[in-house]
Amino acid sequence: MRRPTRPTSLLAGPTGAIEYLTVGQGKPTTLFAHGLTGSISTTRPFASGVHGARTFLSFRGHGASEAPETDWTYPALAAELRAVADHVAATRCLGVSMGAGALCTLLARTPHRFDRLVFVLPTPVDRRRTDGVPGRFLALADLVDAHDRAGITGLLLAEQPADIRDEPVVRRWAAEQASFLAGTPVSRALRTVPFEVPLTDREVLRAVTTPALVIGQEGDDVHPADVARDLAAELPNAELEILPPGGVLWGHRARVRELVSTFLADPVPPCESSSGAFESSSRHEHA
Repeated sequence: MRRPTRPTSLLAGPTGAIEYLTVGQGKPTTLFAHGLTGSISTTRPFASGVHGARTFLSFRGHGASEAPETDWTYPALAAELRAVADHVAATRCLGVSMGAGALCTLLARTPHRFDRLVFVLPTPVDRRRTDGVPGRFLALADLVDAHDRAGITGLLLAEQPADIRDEPVVRRWAAEQASFLAGTPVSRALRTVPFEVPLTDREVLRAVTTPALVIGQEGDDVHPADVARDLAAELPNAELEILPPGGVLWGHRARVRELVSTFLADPVPPCESSSGAFESSSRHEHA
């Protein structure tokens, strides 16, 4: 994974040190959580255009964060997310893939921890995968343990949209990822997290009345668009955006930047009823 371009800090987390980076200043403070094999650098593009302080963390085994001997579960990831959020007093959170799953687990325990939420390419919330995707993560884990940079690069490229795999920027990204993944404890996450689920029952998310944005993508078998649709359907105050195939940060980078920055720039609407629930919800899908 790519190294952060600025010095990072370490926070004493629940089971070990957690690497994090804060850029910018002022309010609000937004926390960004990466996906499996991701990093601080791979989540920074989502913060482009977002005002206030922006904090990025590395989950266990990623970057400079410690790799504890405890189980690699979504509750463990959620505890790390919560530790950093509390440390920097984050009021908003964006989670990508595994990071979105950790955010769901955190919200199941504290539904109103944040005042704005963004879920990018969420993973299945309460149903274990029965397709071949976990097997591909196991193959990647073997390559990571074998320090096989060429093999890792090839597998990462194979996961990208076919029409962009040969572009220099994509090939350079895959090679950089391979260099920083090879020989790291991320292999342990690759062998466990894809077989885990953030929740046992997605209906607990109905208590999360916080305004939320869910971003999915067609043509992505690792992050099926129907998972994003299902998540948005459970969140009472969610907006849904389904992008066409092409890569969230490749073909749709400008659109994602617009979606995230606009959503996080909006003031929190004072629309709570006396019962504590929001009076209206939005359901917008754009393909």
